[in-house]
Order: sequence, then C-alpha cells, then structure tokens
Amino acid sequence: MSYDLLEKLQKEIRACHDCEERFGYFPHPIAFGKKEAKIMQISQAPSKLVHETLRPFNDPSGKRLREQWYQISDDVFYDPACFYITSIAHCYPGKAKNGGDQKPPKHCADKWLAKEMACVENEIYILIGRYAAHYFFPKENFTKMIFEDHWLNGKPTFILPHPSPLNMRWFKMYPQFEAERMPKIAERIKEILEIPLE
Repeated sequence: MSYDLLEKLQKEIRACHDCEERFGYFPHPIAFGKKEAKIMQISQAPSKLVHETLRPFNDPSGKRLREQWYQISDDVFYDPACFYITSIAHCYPGKAKNGGDQKPPKHCADKWLAKEMACVENEIYILIGRYAAHYFFPKENFTKMIFEDHWLNGKPTFILPHPSPLNMRWFKMYPQFEAERMPKIAERIKEILEIPLE
C-alpha cells in the first residue's frame, strides 16, 4: 500500500459523520500515524479531551500510558513513524448514564479498522481496553489475555487494561500487571523503537 492510499483513507475517516445524529454533536474522528509506524496501537475510543484537542491520548490516561507504562517521551509517542494510533470508535462516543463513556460503536471498527491495518506496516500491535481486546479475541477472558502474548495478522500482540483513573480497582486487584507484566512489554516497545534500555 502506498502513502497515498493511507492518506486518502485517513481523510475519509476524518470526514466521517455517521454517528453525528446518534451522538448529538459534531464528531471529530481520530486517526494518527504513518504507513511505516512500527507500533499500531488500538484502543477503545477517544476521550472528551481528545475530542476537543484532536490529539490522541492527550489526557490523564495518556499521561499514565506514556510516562508510567511505556516510559517514553511525548516526542516518541507522537512520532507518526513510531506509533500509529487508532481505536475501535474513532470518535468520542459521549457520556453514559453511569458517568463513564458510552460503549464504542462496533460498526466504526467494522467500517475502518481493517483498512487501516492493511495500510500500516507495523511490527507489533498493542490493544488497549476490553472493547479493543474483545473485538479481535471475542471469546477470551480479558484479564487472562493481559498476561499472555498473542498474535494478530501474524504479528506479536500485547493487550493492556485501560490506563484510565477509573480503572484503579483493577490495578489494585492485579498489582502484578504494573510490577511484572508491563515492564516486559515496555522493554519490547523500546527494542522495536531502538530506544536504549536503562
């Protein structure tokens, strides 16, 4: 696939307003990165702050992801040749009645995600959150998947819990994720991005 095809696809994604009536506001689809991005990160959906700033993971979840989990700089994370950043729902889905965000509409991923994956020549996938994990591995136990290595399209795949502050209960239940599992994934990320290991 050429750069032109990916750029054309991203323009189509950003022009998509399929959910405007459903959400009740003008959507801002997010698709970030280049064809040669070494890591393709697929999360659940942009947050309200990302919807407002158009900068993916520009929120407390992103700060935790970059600084504590990946242990990389903002410059590396937002380098489009390092990370291709997309999600199941490319737009902020709005607030749910319980105070969290609405579920990401699956039809968004059905419409766009396979096309993005076909264009990007990444080395690994990182799936963030239950909805992203179950989109590709629908019958698997989410927590169990986090502690195992997987393969997607013939490429190594890591699954992470969502780094949201609303997920603190899970982190307390499974402290071995941040103590043992995530450091191994962070090491792999640095190897792929050719960042010296400390």
